[in-house]
Amino acid sequence: MRAIWKGAVSFGLVSIGVKLYSATEEKDIRFHQVHREDGGRIRYKRTCQVCGEEVSYDDIAKGYDIGGGEMVILTDEDFAELPLSSSRAIDVLEFVPAEQVDPILYNKAYFLEPEGTATKPYVLLRDALADSERVAIVKVALRQREQLATLRVREGVLLLNTMLWPDEIRKPDFGFLDEDLKVRPPELAMASSLIDSMAGEFEPDAFTDDYRAALQEVIDAKVEGREVVQPEEVEEAPAAAVDLMAALKASVERARSARGEAPAGGGGEPTPISAARSAQKKAAEKKAAKAPAKKAAEKKAAPKKAAAKKAAPKKAAEGEKKPAAKKAAAKKTARKTA
Repeated sequence: MRAIWKGAVSFGLVSIGVKLYSATEEKDIRFHQVHREDGGRIRYKRTCQVCGEEVSYDDIAKGYDIGGGEMVILTDEDFAELPLSSSRAIDVLEFVPAEQVDPILYNKAYFLEPEGTATKPYVLLRDALADSERVAIVKVALRQREQLATLRVREGVLLLNTMLWPDEIRKPDFGFLDEDLKVRPPELAMASSLIDSMAGEFEPDAFTDDYRAALQEVIDAKVEGREVVQPEEVEEAPAAAVDLMAALKASVERARSARGEAPAGGGGEPTPISAARSAQKKAAEKKAAKAPAKKAAEKKAAPKKAAAKKAAPKKAAEGEKKPAAKKAAAKKTARKTA
């Protein structure tokens, strides 16, 4: 990395020499404008609209349009006389809780490296900031402009975040803000449930720029002279649902299913997804219940058949006893007659 600025952090009566480095870099794939027929680069000339002549950088000044076709011209000498007392200093103004700084104010991020013998006071300020759980509000002049910024600790290094001024933040002015829209408690509860079902820990490395990767693949294929493999088409997002509650419920269930969680139990109207799964579950339960019942019936029928077989010899024995009894009775009657 190359330092883009040198100065000092002014912390009370302590001055800490530092170097400033850009903490971020854009990874966008950049293109040149070229002539379609022969690939020649397109160049732009700086020409004056009044005389039509091409103008060099040395003859270019800054002009402020005051309207009516009039222009106020400012030279480098005019800018040099501006009172930028913090041109080479990062002045600490106060220390505030980090949550009090609205993220919309943040602009660009820079790393600060201690310079020369400033390492010890640098580490002192870093550790004090970390222990206090606060950020320092500072003023710094970068590129001929005074800026508000914060100082905080990131991975053991002081990080300077330049901020926009409050009057640079636009106020939202949309028609729906004046409408009297009512959100029903069940809808709010279901939306909160959806948020809970999709909650997680933010890990930036888990996300990738798919468009940039696909564009780089196209460029590499062009360079190597091979055929470009078209990426799979992304499924279009479904149209807005008319029934908000049904859409919320289906979304909650889909999020839970994606995490391998069981569908939420309890009341509420079933969604198309939950209804189908519930029907499958009931069918499986009925099938499982019928199988044991059938086996139990077969077990009960088996003893009855065995009992019937045992009863058959008994009846036969009773049948054999009846003729013998008849013969005994006949003999007894014959004796009485004699």
